[in-house]
Amino acid sequence: MNDNRAAASGGELKWPEPIRAVVFDLDGLLFNTEELYVEVGDRLVRRRGHRIEQALLDQMMGRPSPVALQIMIDWYGLDATVAQLQQETAEIFDELLPTRLRPMPGVLALLETLERHRMPRAVATSSRRSFAHRVLGQFGLVERFAFVLTCEDVTHGKPHPEIYVTAAGRLGILPSQMLVLEDSQLGCQAAVAAGSCTVAVPGPHNRHHRYPGARLVVDSLLDPRLWQLLAHSTGRPFDLTGVAASETTQ
Repeated sequence: MNDNRAAASGGELKWPEPIRAVVFDLDGLLFNTEELYVEVGDRLVRRRGHRIEQALLDQMMGRPSPVALQIMIDWYGLDATVAQLQQETAEIFDELLPTRLRPMPGVLALLETLERHRMPRAVATSSRRSFAHRVLGQFGLVERFAFVLTCEDVTHGKPHPEIYVTAAGRLGILPSQMLVLEDSQLGCQAAVAAGSCTVAVPGPHNRHHRYPGARLVVDSLLDPRLWQLLAHSTGRPFDLTGVAASETTQ
């Protein structure tokens, strides 16, 4: 555990303002798509005589697709356009998603609990709209969110706070009344800059990232500290009772 993670893990389990909505990132937070992106990226650069590098992935993670792919092109000096790489990416995902896509641990349990408490929910992702709706639709989750914001809905992608400021506006609340769940460093930077209560949920692909300003850094969406933060900041009885059974269906 790095110093940032150790410090944030001990953050206060309460937010100064009442939490009135929860906004989820998509890739690596709701679904295991970050690990699939690594495979896709490696295939893209292998076709051109390279191997994917962790330092490059760190630069790309959390950014809108056109920006991330341009970083890849510049990194290796590829003789390719963003449009070409987007097409190849889509073709590889067509192969991977039907059998490899899965929700991250705790997603369904947390959604069920938020729905039970009638807590508004939304998605704010750097992915394109077609991709976001495809992966959410594969598990019937589109209708379980008030809306899905994508990179096509904002001018400035993460780490700029625009997408989270926009989400708060759509929800009719202040950004400070919104809990944001993010897995990437850049995504957390966007949520913190918006003034939101930010919780980092790193996966295997980004446990080395740093999350300055995050209220908590938790191990998964099943981490009791996340649920305690929700309970203390909403005044509602969020707890893990009965969660284990629902998790077995994921």
